[in-house]
Parts: sequence; structure tokens; C-alpha cells
Amino acid sequence: MTRETGSHGGLDERAVLLAAGLADLAVSTLGSGLGLVRGLLRRSDAAEVAAEAERDLEARGRLVLDRYMSPPPAHLEVLARHVLARRAGDGG
Repeated sequence: MTRETGSHGGLDERAVLLAAGLADLAVSTLGSGLGLVRGLLRRSDAAEVAAEAERDLEARGRLVLDRYMSPPPAHLEVLARHVLARRAGDGG
């Protein structure tokens, strides 16, 4: 029961097809993720893997917070430093 995708389909039909495709993708991704978790739980070093994952998540969180929470340097201050460095390099 396959149909060629063409222009003979209403917007409602396309929306339903897109939603069904997205749902199928989500279910298959979730299934793969559960299989991965199940495999990790069977490992003998699961505690070490969990601790490493926790450290990795903390490091990622730190990077995200540093990226978005620290204010950028003042633009005019940066320009003034460049001018001072250039003047010092020119000897005058």
C-alpha cells in the first residue's frame, strides 16, 4: 500500500503523514535508546560508566552556563586595548 508522494494530497493529509513519520521516528529512537540503557545496565562497570556520565554532564552544564551567563567583554574596552597595544607596538 505505497503511494507516490506528489502534489495530489491536501494539506491535512500531508500534516497527518508528517506527524505519523515523526511519531515513527520517535518510537524507533526511543527503542534504540532503551536497548542502549539495557545494555549499559548489564555491564559490570555500570557504576563507573554512570559516574563518568555524571562528570561529563556536569562539564557540559558548566560550559553552557559559561557560554550564556558570563557577559561578553565591553566592546569599547576591547577596542581601546587594541589601540593601546598598537601604539605601544609602534613605539609611540
